[in-house]
Amino acid sequence: MIYAIIAAALVAVDQIVKYLVMTNIPLGEHVPFIPYILELTYVTNTGAAFSIFSDHTWALALVSLAMSVVLALALWKGLFKHPLGKLTITLLLAGAVGNLIDRALRGFVVDMFNVLFMRFAVFNVADICVVVGGIAAGLYYLFLWDKLESHGESTNDDAESDS
Repeated sequence: MIYAIIAAALVAVDQIVKYLVMTNIPLGEHVPFIPYILELTYVTNTGAAFSIFSDHTWALALVSLAMSVVLALALWKGLFKHPLGKLTITLLLAGAVGNLIDRALRGFVVDMFNVLFMRFAVFNVADICVVVGGIAAGLYYLFLWDKLESHGESTNDDAESDS
């Protein structure tokens, strides 16, 4: 239940930030946020990361919907047992739902965070959730799965090595 609350809170933060940007910054305009590091820039994106597949907004919405369902089921069914693993799925779910809402209701995703010290795509809170959750899930699976997700099951090889 706590992970559903966390996901809902992250989706709410994502949607509130997007609403504030849309109502306070004209489309295409910039507002300083963290000097020399980050500015708020109101842009829309009909595609995925770096505007790829920009002519396929509804296909991306369907993918977001499918991933949201899969991630919600993974969380509900306990794909990861450890809280850290569950948190990675929660972040991915929040990001997928946040951008799904935009695609379904607006036909585009609202982006606003523009990094100033390097050339990079403008992104939003949902994107942060997807990237952090994806990297964390990969690292969790690669380095922590065996330690934190042990189910107490022994294989025949384990049983034979004990005798």
